[in-house]
Amino acid sequence: MADSPQPAPVSFPEFQPLTTAQWQARLARDLKGQDPATLRWPTPDGFTVEPFYHQEALAQLGGAPAPLVRPAGRGWRNVPTYAVPATSRGHEAIDRAAAALKLGAQGAHFVLAQADEFDAEYLAQQLPLADTYVGYSLRRGAAGLLARLAVAAAGPLRGFLVLDPITHHVPDLVSQQDELRAALLASRAWPEFRALGLDVAYYGNRGATATQQLAFALSTAAHYLSQLPTDELTVAEVAAALHLHVAVAPNYFFEIAKLRALRRLWATLLHAYGLSAEAAQQLTIFASTATWSQTTLDPHTNLLRHATEAMSAVLGGADAVSVGTFDSLFHEPNEFAERLARNLPVLLREEAHLGQVQDPAAGSYYLETLTDTLAREAWALFQQLEEAGGLPAATGRVLALLHEAAQTQFRRIATGEQVVVGTNRYQNAQEQFDFNPKRLLRSPTFDTTRATYPTEVLRLATALHFERRELKKKRAALVLLGTHTNEIILESFLRTLPATERPELQHAHPEGTLSVLFSSAEQATLMYATPLQFGRLARTINGVPLDEAGFIPPALLTADLATMQEAVQVFGLKEFTVEGYSTEDVLARLQGRPIKS
Repeated sequence: MADSPQPAPVSFPEFQPLTTAQWQARLARDLKGQDPATLRWPTPDGFTVEPFYHQEALAQLGGAPAPLVRPAGRGWRNVPTYAVPATSRGHEAIDRAAAALKLGAQGAHFVLAQADEFDAEYLAQQLPLADTYVGYSLRRGAAGLLARLAVAAAGPLRGFLVLDPITHHVPDLVSQQDELRAALLASRAWPEFRALGLDVAYYGNRGATATQQLAFALSTAAHYLSQLPTDELTVAEVAAALHLHVAVAPNYFFEIAKLRALRRLWATLLHAYGLSAEAAQQLTIFASTATWSQTTLDPHTNLLRHATEAMSAVLGGADAVSVGTFDSLFHEPNEFAERLARNLPVLLREEAHLGQVQDPAAGSYYLETLTDTLAREAWALFQQLEEAGGLPAATGRVLALLHEAAQTQFRRIATGEQVVVGTNRYQNAQEQFDFNPKRLLRSPTFDTTRATYPTEVLRLATALHFERRELKKKRAALVLLGTHTNEIILESFLRTLPATERPELQHAHPEGTLSVLFSSAEQATLMYATPLQFGRLARTINGVPLDEAGFIPPALLTADLATMQEAVQVFGLKEFTVEGYSTEDVLARLQGRPIKS
């Protein structure tokens, strides 16, 4: 209307625009002579992040990149994950998923240990499959599962399937690819179902850098785009069926940029196969909070990690988000932990309104630069892998890069350079475990691939030792700490000493050996052994013949003291020593206890 008040233009004339040079001058003044270069951050991905970014950063990118826009009507979903063990038909997990859908969840993701046993008919009875977004992760049996689901649902499915034989290094790749083709053909008439899911989370949950995760995903996708098309199945249909499962870690801005870079690289990859930009926009990303960053020490900090991880996933453009439970490492599924995990995305949607903006990071000097840098670095690594034959031919190189990245993080955590709150910094000195450390270390399902595992297992093992000493048990235990852990223990120990008192290790921990903790009521001794030595000792303690195949040595061995002492001596386990300090001294200092004089 003509008489309606007109909005006044918004301006702040008292604030003059500042150039990068002026900001740098102010920075130098505030640092009082300190070199501003000291504020630069050398990232694990191999490039440097500046302490601040200015509008010229966008000019260096050729102008502000176009925002990432979701297809109309496609928002992000809150999709909890449920593990279904091999011994189960999935009824318990299905019941929990059905209950969650009434309490804020918008879908369900089932991780199937044995797809053939999963009860598709019961699933259809509890969840309306025609209207419910459901994902399935499995290692084999995709075609049979989809056939049963289609019959049970009596119509098209919604959701995704993750079956990725390249990433999981399955031996029968040819037959697995045939099964993938069958799954694609069976689902080609289901527009809201993606039957070719790549398990990029496999790498993220084993310590890969953001650059590596992107490059490995591209190389995997390139293989499927090249190898799966047939006379019946076009490359466009393969591309339309692709879906990515990505793990999101606590490195907030990097994870936002990782997902944004992934979409940009996806368009570049599909262009190489003659596909349009519109085809690239159909890519769907399922982001789950990373198991790599989960901890058993001070575990409620996992709730805080999950909050930043979920925010990164949403702001980075994920189509579905799965928040893990904070206590999944040591507790069975429980309603309390699942409710917290399920409600976190609900809060982000309903109270933080993180679904109202298409691309919140668009135009940010830092995030646009970081997105571009990750994309360039990942594309360069992808090209190197393709020159090496691509996946699966380059699997050896991929695993070597993954191992190196994980070991680097283990050492950064051990030295305190990489902070893990509650584990290597700001520990809860009065923490009482609400789980049994002995039972956890014995458990074959205890996740040993996580970033904090070497630090945690030492704490859990020494807790067992001091409990045994207090109870005066005449038994001994041998705990497998893992490979390279002695170096990590040494680095952590040296950091507790004054700079002028840095003793040297009397012997080098031999490459390729295992670190173990020998514990009795009287003493705790750090040792190392070759895998063969430890394997033979474990067989002897467990009464397994040395020539019996298929035996996997457990992480925790127990026996009476005399038997264990003899076995340690017979099989040649060597003691870890630091000049001037006993093992008890080392453990005491690492646990924050005074060293006995």
